[in-house]
Amino acid sequence: MDINIEEMKEKFKEEGYKLTTQRRAILDAIVENHEKHLSPEEVYDIVKAKYPEIGIATVYRTLQLLEKLNIIYRVNFDDGYNRYELCYDSESHQHHHLICLKCGKVMEVKLDLLESLEHQIEKENEFKIIDHNVKFFGYCSDCQ
Repeated sequence: MDINIEEMKEKFKEEGYKLTTQRRAILDAIVENHEKHLSPEEVYDIVKAKYPEIGIATVYRTLQLLEKLNIIYRVNFDDGYNRYELCYDSESHQHHHLICLKCGKVMEVKLDLLESLEHQIEKENEFKIIDHNVKFFGYCSDCQ
């Protein structure tokens, strides 16, 4: 899994945006916690520790911009929160998630066996699938 921070910075420049100190701090928080699925509030808490003057509205606006620039994408685990992950160009589809109903732990599943099913659905329904999202709900090994 390659994280190219220079490529992310370049996306800002290409789209006519400046990578301000606050935006960079928010991006750094996401990159440094790339294995997690951070909510805006969690991003805010991480950034606020280093930049106490930052506002929650700045975090929300920056997350929207990062999503617009395809640097991050929003995921929803049906727990009432939006969470964010880095986009990786090497991923043609979002990975799938295992969500523990007891502790809320989220684990990523890289295995994707749905490609042949997608082709069949496209063919039979004359429908072009762009992506899919699969969530498995159950109990992690700690909670079983």
